Amino acid sequence: MIADLPRFDLTSTGLGIAALVVFVVTYLLVVLEEKLHLRKSKPVVIAAGVIWVLVALAYAAHPDSGKLPTDHLEQRILHHTGEFAGLFLFLLAAMTYISAIAQHNVFLRLNALLVSKGYSLRAVFWVTGALSFVISPICDNLTTALLMGSVVITIGRGQPLFLAAACTNIVVAANAGGAFSPFGDITTLMVWAAGKVHTADFFRLLIPSLVNWLVPAVVLHFTIPKAQPEPLQKQVELLRGWGTVITLFVLTIATAVLFHAKWHLPPFLGMTTGLGYFMIYGWWRTSTHRRSGTGEKLDVFHNIAEVEWDTLLFFFGVILCVGGLQELTYLQKASEWLFDKDHGVGATTANIAIGVLSALIDNVPVMFAVIGMNPSMDAANPGLLHTPTSDYQWLLVTLTAGVGGSLLSVGSAAGVALMGTAHGIYTFGRHLRFLPAIAVGYAASIAVHWLLNAPPG
Repeated sequence: MIADLPRFDLTSTGLGIAALVVFVVTYLLVVLEEKLHLRKSKPVVIAAGVIWVLVALAYAAHPDSGKLPTDHLEQRILHHTGEFAGLFLFLLAAMTYISAIAQHNVFLRLNALLVSKGYSLRAVFWVTGALSFVISPICDNLTTALLMGSVVITIGRGQPLFLAAACTNIVVAANAGGAFSPFGDITTLMVWAAGKVHTADFFRLLIPSLVNWLVPAVVLHFTIPKAQPEPLQKQVELLRGWGTVITLFVLTIATAVLFHAKWHLPPFLGMTTGLGYFMIYGWWRTSTHRRSGTGEKLDVFHNIAEVEWDTLLFFFGVILCVGGLQELTYLQKASEWLFDKDHGVGATTANIAIGVLSALIDNVPVMFAVIGMNPSMDAANPGLLHTPTSDYQWLLVTLTAGVGGSLLSVGSAAGVALMGTAHGIYTFGRHLRFLPAIAVGYAASIAVHWLLNAPPG
């Protein structure tokens, strides 16, 4: 089996170091996406190919390379591609549904409802934050941040202090809400799909996630001026079938959970089955329109075309890049340094540090690297997959990687996306002003997780 083949330690070779340099430079380009106007997927898909060429050259130069099958690297790449394929199909189904829900004006109606109420700026701050926390477990933190961001930008024009605080609050709330749901963030989805945390156990992070949002939100509340914006009148009609699309989306998520929990089938299979529900519904809507001339056609493939392909290709590149570094044994070295029970810093310290690191590097490659390390989270029982200690630690790293990205605006997909749509309004510097409050919330969420979920002893 390919999993039984040895990996050579190539971290100190010139080619191994070159691969690491390529990865670091590539990530600098990703961080500077808004400055360079270079889509984040472009450098990573190139880097994936370059890194694997360097891996192949490094292995070919190793004196023991003849002991390995000639196609061993091809098999390794296919293994990593298989991991991406499951993630890709899951996200493709979810994003298609989100596109369809938006097409039926559901998000616009919510936007119009909020901006027409004439709330005070402080009320809008709390309503959009609460909605971000509640919606992101279902619709993911990226979609939620864009939706709520459009609301505060519409309401708060000419109020820079309010906009900076409200956008920061939305990013923190969306990331916190996404941390206690398998569907709220890519990192939680990866942990769930890898079988590290059971479905029901994610909800043990609900209170720590809530604390993570509420602590900085209370501080930011006092930076908002006591002003009453003019109410806006905006009528948006929901399109026919909006309730059915939402119902099918909920059924699709339920199918994914059932497939995974009941029959131990990969979650993406449940999501693609649920996508089939929507495709049959679209066929029925279109057939009805053709026969009777009433109603509206529903082109499901139009919604598929509207998904965020830049994000999907970015994840492909990242997974292949990190997979290449894994073949060079960089992940094994990192795992030993962080998690080794005799020489490492310890699982708790390592998992907290991983959350801080996710603020500097997007949390997706950080979490993929952790899963690739497959560290022993339980020093007392290192051979066991699920023990009280290992469950607690996997929940801890799920929490920290999910909410740690809120420390900086570039640390999460939600923050990066909102910087793009609120250009000049929500910026790296303005988010950085609130770092102390967000950091206190980060520490408080970890403390609450320890109080509620730490194993006895």
